[in-house]
Amino acid sequence: MAYDLITMGRIGVDLYPLQTGVPLPQVTSFGKFLGGSASNVAVAAARLGHTAAVVTRTGDDPFGTYLHEELRRFGVDDRFVTPVADLPTPVTFCEVFPPDDFPLYFYRRPKAPDLEIHVNDLDLDAIEAARVFWVTGTGLSEEPSRTATLQALAHRAKSGTTVFDLDWRPMFWSHPDEARPFYKQALRHTTVAVGNLDEVEVATGVRDPHGAARALLDAGVELAVVKQGPKGVLAVNSAGESAEVPPLPVTVLNGLGAGDAFGGSLCHGLLAGYDLETIMRNANAAGAIVASRLECSSAMPTTDEIAAAVAAGAVR
Repeated sequence: MAYDLITMGRIGVDLYPLQTGVPLPQVTSFGKFLGGSASNVAVAAARLGHTAAVVTRTGDDPFGTYLHEELRRFGVDDRFVTPVADLPTPVTFCEVFPPDDFPLYFYRRPKAPDLEIHVNDLDLDAIEAARVFWVTGTGLSEEPSRTATLQALAHRAKSGTTVFDLDWRPMFWSHPDEARPFYKQALRHTTVAVGNLDEVEVATGVRDPHGAARALLDAGVELAVVKQGPKGVLAVNSAGESAEVPPLPVTVLNGLGAGDAFGGSLCHGLLAGYDLETIMRNANAAGAIVASRLECSSAMPTTDEIAAAVAAGAVR
């Protein structure tokens, strides 16, 4: 079958405090959730009615079993999720200090299994046939995932829609300059690039949103999406169209996962052929909805919830 969406990248277990505004040493209870940006984007798209699969790897352990169960529960095909015998499934903790402080603590050592994706592990025919293929910057941070990611992009050769989530995580790199050459390689095979101000600066060396969008288009993409935090989101395409949409008012509970909901809704809009402004308004609303909830994967909104938020002009 040809999937609407295949994502490739991180997976892990998110352990979120069930107390907000409490430092991690004092937290007494946690909720356990499917995590990892690529996996959550697939979940978000599946929630919006699309066939989705994720290419990733877990440990051969109970947490790995849990992640398979959660992917299937959310309607994401897990056939491309394979175990690595000698590495543990990653765990990520966070602290929740609304509205804008959510420190993350990644436990991905000695190495995360999702960075052990080899070229021989890839179903390149399925990747080529997918209507949308989504990769992340984290997948470029170490071998063999780096080569596998670039090979998948090269094989796909911009067929359909190919999205590069810039996904800059400084703890996975020694310096931004280390990442930039690999980001440039990925952009050559990409039709859509999406990232926040820090991420577009890593990719292009330009922080100004409009300048960064132009730099991404010059690098070969057809659509550049720049998330500007409190200033909303800017989207510019190679046809000269642009949309700049303000954020949706929301009382933030946990901002983690909002970008993944945005990504899933972005894929939905691209698949549906919506105009640029509609895509951005819906994606903003999806992100705001998840920001109003504690969890991430299980918080991904439905099309009706997104439509209601857009119509109301806020997340109630």
